[in-house]
Amino acid sequence: MSSTLVLSVMFIGLLVLLLSGMPLAFVLASLAVLFTIVLWGVDALVLTVLQTFDAMTSDILLAIPLYVLMASVLQRSGIIESLYRAMELWFRRLPGGLAVGTIAICTVMAAMTGIVGAAVAAMGILALPSMLQRGYDQRLALGTICAGGTLGILIPPSIITIVYAATAQISVGKMFAAGIIPGLVLAGLYIAYIVLRAVLDPEKAPRQTEGEFNLREMFASLKSLILPTLIVFAVLGSIYAGIATPTEAAAVGVVGALISSAFQRELHFANLKAAAMDTLRVTTMIMWITIGAKIFVSIFTGTGGADSLLQFIQDLEVNRWLVLLTMMLVLIFLGLFLDEIGIILLCVPVFLPIIDTFGFDPLWFGVLFLITAQMAYITPPFGYTLFYIKGVLPDGIGMETVYRAIVPFLILQLIALTLFMLFPEIVTWLPERIAQPSHS
Repeated sequence: MSSTLVLSVMFIGLLVLLLSGMPLAFVLASLAVLFTIVLWGVDALVLTVLQTFDAMTSDILLAIPLYVLMASVLQRSGIIESLYRAMELWFRRLPGGLAVGTIAICTVMAAMTGIVGAAVAAMGILALPSMLQRGYDQRLALGTICAGGTLGILIPPSIITIVYAATAQISVGKMFAAGIIPGLVLAGLYIAYIVLRAVLDPEKAPRQTEGEFNLREMFASLKSLILPTLIVFAVLGSIYAGIATPTEAAAVGVVGALISSAFQRELHFANLKAAAMDTLRVTTMIMWITIGAKIFVSIFTGTGGADSLLQFIQDLEVNRWLVLLTMMLVLIFLGLFLDEIGIILLCVPVFLPIIDTFGFDPLWFGVLFLITAQMAYITPPFGYTLFYIKGVLPDGIGMETVYRAIVPFLILQLIALTLFMLFPEIVTWLPERIAQPSHS
């Protein structure tokens, strides 16, 4: 059986099974096992065992349950509610102030937790009713929350960044550093758009003029920033100072989250149990996808698929930027249908040899990939933020409003993607200047 035929049957099978609604992890693993037996016999299933063992013993992937646990504990600690109250006080008189404050809180949450669902769910519960009550345009409010929540993909600590770094075999710490400036730039683009929209059409985002301007209360609210700031410095500061690896820093973050929860008087058995169950559920999902994808990609590589694709692209003799643009379009298209972690595990092992061949920086490519993941998170039909926000939509607002709401922010993400493609130094400047422990 020729390698081209095998690869064609594999990907047709993958597409058909995914469209049938089967979970990605089990689709990948079942196809990999089937083709392993067909091509090399039952004895070759030792490959499945080796790939599973490799995933389950990865030091880098150990950071995932720790960061998820940290995020889940913080989500239940009451810190987010305190931040939101501070945001209302400080931003309410600005053009589009509540929406601007929502982006600011999403940025802080991204640096604290790196979990998209936590930001979208929290802001959907806290910020959405507040904005709608004050007369904000429904689409502006919904788009702000959905797009702001995706900042957790780019700004560290990010679970998707960890999976990319582990798959690409590059430093997690440097990948974290590479995402900071682009993440802040993207947040700045969101804020600039919101302010411009509010200035041009004040009815879309009315300023709050009622109520007493209480400066003492405003400054008192800043104490809600103390715990989040300490957690961010403990996690990211220990990484960039070269004191700890990202995995060790994740453990520091968990301790910080537990201490913060204790200060908020929310450290009790019910919250710890719920956080542990969230961690188990998310980590299990990620690890099953990781195992399935590693086995599937190993079959793809073993049948010569990666070498054939690389040779095909080299024979085309096209401009390397055209190849990069094609890869970006493929990632955006796959994001319409597949889980981002699955896309990483399927595409990165195939794309990285091409990136190396054309002399592109894998750190820089990783940030471009993360932005396409952000786009996938807010793009119908399977964008995760759309499902998160659906659970908190008030009566009278349908999903068609949400779909229209994300369009301007999707355009902003495309602008950011183009900006970082044209100016790679925005991405690479910080990673080149940080210290890293040798075992990161």
